Amino acid sequence: MSKIILITGTSTGFGKLMTTTLAAAGHTVLAAMRETTGKNAAVAQELAALPRVEVVELDVTSDDSVQQAVTQALSRHGRIDVLINNAAVTGYGLLEAYSLDQIRRMFDVNFYGVLRTYQAVLPAMRQAKQGLVINITSGASGHTLPFMIPYLASKFAVESVTEGLQDELRDYNIENVSIQPGVYPTEMNSGVKPGVNADKEAIVAEYGEAAADKFNAMGAGLYGKMVAFDMNPQAIADGVLHLVDMPDGTRPLRYPIDAIAEGTDKEFIDARAAIKAKWLTKYTV
Repeated sequence: MSKIILITGTSTGFGKLMTTTLAAAGHTVLAAMRETTGKNAAVAQELAALPRVEVVELDVTSDDSVQQAVTQALSRHGRIDVLINNAAVTGYGLLEAYSLDQIRRMFDVNFYGVLRTYQAVLPAMRQAKQGLVINITSGASGHTLPFMIPYLASKFAVESVTEGLQDELRDYNIENVSIQPGVYPTEMNSGVKPGVNADKEAIVAEYGEAAADKFNAMGAGLYGKMVAFDMNPQAIADGVLHLVDMPDGTRPLRYPIDAIAEGTDKEFIDARAAIKAKWLTKYTV
């Protein structure tokens, strides 16, 4: 069955691939992005020319923009079957070297942006008693890594939202899934798309070459793994399509797509679920 699917952050990377993949499979895609008549005008026109794709102006950092986009989509189509929270910014650097303003900027996109779209879409989904929300998080969002603490904290916050809402929305048949990708060669990781990085240069200087060497070694290691495992971003778009097409009520809470992890991501998810189940028995029985 063809679905009405709203995707945020479709101008580049995973979002653009999701748009083309889902539309080609017969779904109607509302491809949301900022500045559709500005810096993203070319990609907006490219996507709008595709069958079953409608480009939507949407800035996830603006309450009004999100609400207006969702209201227009509901007015035009009568429903939104699937919401995919893909829009995000990355960032690197020492935690101490981040100003609070920079961290707020990151959370405004990665965390509050997700809350904005949820709160705009959920009333219609609850009324329909059906829906699916897919949140793109991170393969490391259940733990953390040095030099990426604010970014991974924002993604872990989205994991918390996804897990909690799975129970809160159960009576309305609204499923929530987090896709946990590994490292892929998208604009976010290549440096083409600017990140929200540590901005206190004096603090960075105080940490000196030792921290710089650790950061560079981590970056080189991640890049080397990405090349060695031939990480293709299309895998994420294909994973999204698989989730969208699964029968209602059968989707997993967490869906890792990371060849580099070689199954350890699935082990972590299973162990986490098992420990939570034990913990719940202490509080609910």
